[in-house]
Amino acid sequence: MSTFWSIWISVIVLGTIFGCWWLLMATRKGQTTDTETDRTTGHSFDGIEEYDNPLPKWWFYLFIATCVFSLGYLALYPGLGNFQGLLGWTSTNQWEAEVQQADARYSELYARYGDTPVLDLADNDDAMKMGQRLFATNCSVCHGSAGRGSLGFPNLTDDDWLYGGEPENILSTLHDGRNGNMPAKGVMPSMSNDQVDQVVNYVLSFSDRERDADAAQAGEDVFAQACSSCHGADGKGNQALGAPNLTDNVWLYGSTYDWIRETVVNGRQNQMPAQGDRLSDDKIHILAAYVYSLSN
Repeated sequence: MSTFWSIWISVIVLGTIFGCWWLLMATRKGQTTDTETDRTTGHSFDGIEEYDNPLPKWWFYLFIATCVFSLGYLALYPGLGNFQGLLGWTSTNQWEAEVQQADARYSELYARYGDTPVLDLADNDDAMKMGQRLFATNCSVCHGSAGRGSLGFPNLTDDDWLYGGEPENILSTLHDGRNGNMPAKGVMPSMSNDQVDQVVNYVLSFSDRERDADAAQAGEDVFAQACSSCHGADGKGNQALGAPNLTDNVWLYGSTYDWIRETVVNGRQNQMPAQGDRLSDDKIHILAAYVYSLSN
């Protein structure tokens, strides 16, 4: 935060507290009595009159205590711009401390399954309950609570895998993450609009959905130049590169002419963040078994 905004926030916060204090003192100073009376302010509305009595003492002292508490809190904790407070407390530090406490408390529970093969662990009901909770916490925001994915996020419940669906592949994906990159117009940046149309029709022809048969035929040569190095000459993809199979009905970004054209023209970039620096090996092991179970 810049110095200006730090000062601005501090002035507003402290100004509000001292303003409330001044208002209380000024109001109390103008009182003519400390006890209740039958005197009114002279205001009358619809037959209702307002008594001219002071605030109850307990209420007045509660306001004072609130102002004092606010100043003490702001001295100890963040709240005045860049000032971090005398205790040095941050939400990040508290979160890290709570995570450490949780890891220390539950690490033995996760470690029970650390040496069990993923294939066997996928049949363990207790382990899968733990895996489902780990998935809901760490993965569902992208892949959905049921693991069915969404636009740009793979469906984990089918048998189509960009990087392989075997236990070792899933473990590698979770540990190290994945970085997918479909360059615009493949490896042929000079591709013309007509050639884009041709290669899109050719890709659609894998599933007999081409708009223009002549364009699809011409697109075979364009595909060979621009796309086959990743997707293969037959379009069946390459798991080592994370290049998807273009001949099935599973599409990460949509399978219509317009969607495929947008992919070809603009390319795609996708990232699966690494979990190795966030989760323990035992947690990742259980999570891998749960992901494996979704499609097996």
